[in-house]
Amino acid sequence: MREAELINLYQSQKSYFKTNQNPDSKSIISQLKYLKAEIKANEQQIIEAIHADFKKPEFEVLTTELFVVYKELNLFIRNINSWRKPKRISSDWLNFPSTDKIYHVPWGNCLIIAPWNYPFQLAITPLIGAIACGNTVILKPSEYAPNTAKILKNIIGKVFDTKQAAVVEGAVETAQHLLDLKWDYVFFTGSVPVGKIVSQAIAKYMTPHTLELGGKNPCIITKHANLSIATKRIIWGKFINAGQTCIAPDYILIDQTLKAKFIEEFKMQIEKFYGKNIQKSTDYCRIISDKHFERLKNFIETEQVIYGGETNKNNRFVAPSLIDAPEFDSDIMQEEIFGPLLPIFTFEDLSDIETTIHKIDKPLALYAFTINKTEQNYLIKNFDFGGGAINDCIVHFVNDKLPFGGVGASGLGNYHGKHSFKTFTRQKSIVHRKNYIDIPIKYPPYNKTKLFKKFLSWFR
Repeated sequence: MREAELINLYQSQKSYFKTNQNPDSKSIISQLKYLKAEIKANEQQIIEAIHADFKKPEFEVLTTELFVVYKELNLFIRNINSWRKPKRISSDWLNFPSTDKIYHVPWGNCLIIAPWNYPFQLAITPLIGAIACGNTVILKPSEYAPNTAKILKNIIGKVFDTKQAAVVEGAVETAQHLLDLKWDYVFFTGSVPVGKIVSQAIAKYMTPHTLELGGKNPCIITKHANLSIATKRIIWGKFINAGQTCIAPDYILIDQTLKAKFIEEFKMQIEKFYGKNIQKSTDYCRIISDKHFERLKNFIETEQVIYGGETNKNNRFVAPSLIDAPEFDSDIMQEEIFGPLLPIFTFEDLSDIETTIHKIDKPLALYAFTINKTEQNYLIKNFDFGGGAINDCIVHFVNDKLPFGGVGASGLGNYHGKHSFKTFTRQKSIVHRKNYIDIPIKYPPYNKTKLFKKFLSWFR
């Protein structure tokens, strides 16, 4: 879309919001139901589009894309009416008599920039929250998943007037044009480097925003872990979507006495999951682009591979791979891997991992495999991360009662369920004063100073 067309679309949404700042819950619910119906009607096309973009298995589309979206839609349809109601709170006696309320109001014109790795779910889920709260939305999907972007545009275009919600396709230049505009709220999901660019671009307008980024998520396995179950769950969490998941385990820290057994379990479980010839498996995703493929291939070529390491440029295949203890100043440890490569390090004592984890920015997630409560508490209390799980990987994402988001370099803000409602609204505080009493002490002339000093002494 040309810059002039973008500006026209942007201006039309600004005008629309000025006259539609407080849509009624009934119309919002009706739109959400219409969106749900259109997604359901296009399920097969969505599955085919995502498969065309990077051969994502149908089961993974159903579980990690459609299921999450339906769950979010159902939650908002059931609850948006009650969430939007002003919340009455107790008034301060200094304002007696009064009635005090908190109103949740939409920000206004929102920009949502979505990533390619879960190209449908990570575009639609924040849009649901934004629209349900009464905002307008311009959604910019990733150019790396063009087939999914087209189906997004078709669905959104059918459900909403472009003045309320629209999909804008394009690459970096389009994103730059969008970021040059003044938004009421920006929601970005993507990499840390691009997140920094987004944050800098909107800083000139002091635009409130959410950044859903990523990081190098540690996965810790102590001697008190159930190694068989841990290995299966780590393989699932790491290699779903071919490792192209912001909350996937990025590297393993394992008790040195378990390393050899873990490698044996790893090889056995990989073969159970994907067969002896993984390239023939229809249950294993591919890398999104040649650029991302070459990046991962370079990692493999410069490190010691314990298992895996096979690649095929023709279909952008990178095998699930274990990498043996790379240097911390190596390329693979200087950035989020975002692919099916899993470095593994050992430790003698659990306290040894502090130095390792603290070498890296605060991660989006941390996973610990241990049945020992003392170890669990130590890991939760001593490390800062967005969210995580004990004895599993990535599962915290599916609980919409938990806020999902990062900390520090791994993100700013959170969403999912009611947390999305809180993200896409702001709180407006109102005191409704009554007129039947008007206490004169606050008015000039201030001849009650001594009296107020005595009153103030109660608070000192």
